[in-house]
Amino acid sequence: MVDITTPPAGMYRDKEGMGIWPHRGKVAAVGIGHSPTARRWDERPETSVGALSLLALRNAMADAGITGDQVDGLVVVPDTTTGAYWPAGKVVGADFLAAFNQTNDVLDGIAKLSPEWIIANMPELTNLKTAWSAGGCTSHALVVAAEMVGSGAAHTVLVVKGWHNYTGRYYQGGANAEPTSSGPTKWSAPWGGPACYGTAQQFQRYMMKYNKTHEMVAPFIVNSRRNGLMLPEGYWAQHRPEPITADDYNNARWVAKPANLYDNDIPIMAAGAYVFTTAERAKDMAQKPVYILNHASDRTRARSLALTFDEVEAATDSTGRKLYEGAGIQPSDLSFENMYDGFGLFHIFHIEGLRYAGIKRGEGVDLFQGDISIEGSNPVSPSGGNIGGGRTRFWLHTDTMQQIQGRAGQRQITKKAEIGVSGGPTPTGGNFLIWSATPD
Repeated sequence: MVDITTPPAGMYRDKEGMGIWPHRGKVAAVGIGHSPTARRWDERPETSVGALSLLALRNAMADAGITGDQVDGLVVVPDTTTGAYWPAGKVVGADFLAAFNQTNDVLDGIAKLSPEWIIANMPELTNLKTAWSAGGCTSHALVVAAEMVGSGAAHTVLVVKGWHNYTGRYYQGGANAEPTSSGPTKWSAPWGGPACYGTAQQFQRYMMKYNKTHEMVAPFIVNSRRNGLMLPEGYWAQHRPEPITADDYNNARWVAKPANLYDNDIPIMAAGAYVFTTAERAKDMAQKPVYILNHASDRTRARSLALTFDEVEAATDSTGRKLYEGAGIQPSDLSFENMYDGFGLFHIFHIEGLRYAGIKRGEGVDLFQGDISIEGSNPVSPSGGNIGGGRTRFWLHTDTMQQIQGRAGQRQITKKAEIGVSGGPTPTGGNFLIWSATPD
């Protein structure tokens, strides 16, 4: 009997002053698995988000050199979209229902994902004991997996995050399709602003406060696409190997000024999976272990209708302090950073909070004017992130593992990859991890 539940609320390290993480260096990530990518679903069962997730999970196990009977823990992100909703009244196809074992939710495996659905369709997980659901983001699921292993709830854990994207315009369904706004949104978004609206407001304030320009972000976006085109798992590398130039960026149409087209990621179909285990068990697996030194979470809530830039800066400063405190390291110990970039503009807030490469507030875009490439001394987003690989929220974690394992291929940073940081999604309300080549 598998115990299926939600993570205990007390497991998150969301306060400063908690000291060294008690499981520091005792948890390791080993295997990585991905599915192919697509721009949108072609409505075949074998390309559904459920099918892609099963493929990614099996690829992760194969990569780690383990079999299903060795797995006793599972973490599933139930959310598989942020803006592509199952059309009201549309009937789920009989071919999909026949292809998989179904749960009591007809949309499971096609518009969402549950531990029950994964378990029903992976008969090889014969010794599974515990399954946790981690809503929202890959970063959340990985933090949950680290705690699951560290606390002894399981010793070998599979983690999966899937994404679906249907035909039609993104963010046009769900609540956005209703004739009126209800709940908190009736005060904050009755005019239907795009998803990047809040970040655009915050970046406008950033430019005013620190006397910076939007054009100074161009090297970061150009570098992210360059890195993403060297990410064979990513959408752009697989389907549209198109570099971005500074002119492309600076002349792109506005989505929510000062956020333009290239400040936003592109929604895709994909799934990613990972194997987390104890440091001891990891020694016998097929790939080099990557040790978790700490994790941290942010739970900032806006004081009013929308987050202010001051609140974002305070939150990311706190996240940096929590990460370093629990890991027992300093900003100078980071070999690279892979913070989230679904909206490229808030990547700046993340790295300034980390004080990456010695920068202070207002110096993030100045860092971009130097060498932030994989060949440079301060690599920024070597994964390419969502900007370079498509919206998944897992390229940053995949690359962090691969960099430290020494198997990032063309993206391998020139300096020795010893300690990295990744996490998100947003600067407020996210989850973050410090990864290391050694447990000490």
